[in-house]
Amino acid sequence: MKVKELTQWIEKKYPPQAAEDWDNVGLLVGDDEKEIHHVFLALDLTEETLFEAVEKGADMILTHHPMIFTNIRKINNHTFTGRKILTLIRKGISYYAMHTNYDVLGMAQLSADYLQLKDTSVLSVTEERDGKEEGFGRVGMLPKRMTLRECALFVKEAYKLNDVKVYGPLDMEVERAAVCTGAGKSMIEEALKNHAQVYVTGDIDHHTGIDTVAQGMALIDAGHYGTEYIFMEAMKEELVKAFPDMEVSCAKVKSPYTIL
Repeated sequence: MKVKELTQWIEKKYPPQAAEDWDNVGLLVGDDEKEIHHVFLALDLTEETLFEAVEKGADMILTHHPMIFTNIRKINNHTFTGRKILTLIRKGISYYAMHTNYDVLGMAQLSADYLQLKDTSVLSVTEERDGKEEGFGRVGMLPKRMTLRECALFVKEAYKLNDVKVYGPLDMEVERAAVCTGAGKSMIEEALKNHAQVYVTGDIDHHTGIDTVAQGMALIDAGHYGTEYIFMEAMKEELVKAFPDMEVSCAKVKSPYTIL
């Protein structure tokens, strides 16, 4: 199949128009007339994941986070982004990113499903599509009432993580939770307005953590990577179902940091 056949399918389900204005989604490198046979999925296009894709013989890479966010005035081997672009072109690999459009139309409900949230609603509404509100994150009821300690361990197990960071008294009881994958601190106000007792997200800094607890809501920082690597398997499942003759593989699941 051609690149454009795949991208048209993606954009019908996850329209680029659903992405934030500052975002950079779509076909970032490549010729959409090119024939492809093997799609490689990754959260980020690092040099390590690019090498892995090349080793596996992929001719198209699909990531969640865009490799290119800002204007590039030079493409050469002097920068890590330049080196990756040159490698993609030399190897004939097309590269596509689906970021905040997937956050809104895919990741939000996916994350709620991982936490088994019930009676969910959109945490931060960005649009209405076919009479249904869409947006970032979800808020709903946990499978059962539990302590914050139990909830943190539940989140850790659900996402298969090595660690989580918790802000708030571990013995407090929580039942109503909000979740937003990635860096979700900008939606803390929405979580508070929706009466969440605990908010699961990533990239929480010190002051945000203590200030949120002071307002009566606990935080579980499960990490940016930890809450979003689920994109890979979810998209693989969709692609295999839609294109059974195409090979689809995923980057190795590997946290970008180590706690000693």
